[in-house]
Amino acid sequence: MSTVKLDLEHQVLIIDPTCFPEADEFELWAKIFLHFPEHIQILEFSQGADRHQLRFNYAQQSFHLNFEHYSDSIWITPLGLDAHAQLENLALLFLSNSQ
Repeated sequence: MSTVKLDLEHQVLIIDPTCFPEADEFELWAKIFLHFPEHIQILEFSQGADRHQLRFNYAQQSFHLNFEHYSDSIWITPLGLDAHAQLENLALLFLSNSQ
C-alpha cells in the first residue's frame, strides 16, 4: 500500500510506496496504482534516462505521475489551473482506497 500526501506549497501529491518500483517496473506499478477505472483514464507513458512519466486524466483534467529513480521520488503534478482545483479530490480518491 502507498501513502499519499497533499503538498499544498508545491501543488503536488507525494506518493510514498511501501515497495518502491525499479525503473523498468514503473509503468506496470503506475497502472496498478492508478487503477480506478471509473475515475482515471491512463493516456500515455514516457520514459527518460532519469525520469518516467505517465499522463492520465481525472475529472476531465490532465495530470502526470512522475517517477525519478535516482532520488526515489514519486509524485503527481496537475497540468493546468483546472487540474490544480482537482488535486485535493484526487488525493481523497487515493485515500478512499487505503481504508
